[in-house]
Amino acid sequence: MGSGFETKIVTVSDGVFNQVREDKSALALRSAVEASGATVVDTKVVPDGIEVLSSVLVDMAEGFNGVIITTGGTGFGPRDLTPEATAAVIERVAPGLAEATRAVNPLGRLSRGVAGTIGSALVLNTPGSPGGAVEAFEAVVDVLGHIVELLAGHTQH
Repeated sequence: MGSGFETKIVTVSDGVFNQVREDKSALALRSAVEASGATVVDTKVVPDGIEVLSSVLVDMAEGFNGVIITTGGTGFGPRDLTPEATAAVIERVAPGLAEATRAVNPLGRLSRGVAGTIGSALVLNTPGSPGGAVEAFEAVVDVLGHIVELLAGHTQH
């Protein structure tokens, strides 16, 4: 399924950041990523909001050819600003990926997540629930390895 690409997972949650809630979504995502044949090489937890996440995404993308998956902050809560933070730093938007993640479940319509590239890294926003995060990842995992190869400049097939 996956083609051995590397991933980084960022949990965006005030509750997890403040250690009042367990990070179940990142654990579920890690399992799904590893089951696909990909590797998790880094994880981070940041509070909700724009500035911190934008900065972390840029730092994580620096020199990285792989997929950065965010979990959380894609809904309609007042501090759900992951799409805005992501949109502020991505260089090219990948709307088909975000659309595919929303199409897997009727509740996907509640996700405002976006996807796009920073350098040779792909950023994919997923919902904060463990099930939603995994469903969103699994909706696009079949093309992620190909995208990572294209972002590395491997365009000859």
